[in-house]
Amino acid sequence: MNVEQARFNMVEQQIRPWDVLDPGVLGLFFEVKREQFVPAEHAALAFADLEIPIGHGESMMHPRVEARILQELGVRPEESVYEVGTGSGYLAALLARRARQVTSAEIHADLHAGAAANLARAGIGNVTLLQGDSARAPLGELAYDVIVLTGSTPELPQAFIERLNPRGRLFAIVGVAPVMKAVVVERGPDGAIRRTEVFEALVKPLVNALAPGRFRF
Repeated sequence: MNVEQARFNMVEQQIRPWDVLDPGVLGLFFEVKREQFVPAEHAALAFADLEIPIGHGESMMHPRVEARILQELGVRPEESVYEVGTGSGYLAALLARRARQVTSAEIHADLHAGAAANLARAGIGNVTLLQGDSARAPLGELAYDVIVLTGSTPELPQAFIERLNPRGRLFAIVGVAPVMKAVVVERGPDGAIRRTEVFEALVKPLVNALAPGRFRF
C-alpha cells in the first residue's frame, strides 16, 4: 500500500466531501499519522471509511466524523480540552495539535495504556491521560474551554455543561439509535447556553452513559 496516497485519498475522498473545508483541519490529517494509532491487526484499514475495532467493543471513529468534530469546535492554541473516551488516542492527538493542553479519560485500562504508547510514539507531549469512568462528568474539578464526548449519550449530563469556561464549546452525539444528533453546546460570556445540531451520526454509547429519560437535544 502506498501510505501517502492512501492518506491523500482519505482526506480528498472521505473528509473534504463531508463539508470539511478548513485547511487547518485538513492539514492535521496529513500531520498526525493515523496509522500510528491503529491496532496492528487492522493496519490495512488505517485510512478506510469505517470504524476500526480497538477492543472492548470500542472503535476509532470514521475519519470524516473526527474531522467534523475538529471543524465544528474550532479549537484555538491557548485553549484547554477535555475528552471523554481516549480510545486509541488518535482524536486526542489531533486535538493536541490545535490546543494548549488536552486531558483525556478512558474507562478501559488497556486502552488507556495503549493510547499512552501511541501518543508517545507520535511525539505528542501535551496530553494528560486519566483512567476511569467519565461518562457522566469530567474527572477532577477543573473547567475547560472545549469538551468532547467520543461516544454517544442518550441524554447530555448537565455536569459537562457546568464545566465549560465562558466562551467554551462542547461536542456530543445525543440520542438513541436510530435517531442521534451531533450537537455543539456553547457557553456565552454571560453564561447563556446555546445548542446547535450539526449533523446526524450513529455512534456506540459511552460505557455507563446517562440512561434515557425525556430526551433534550
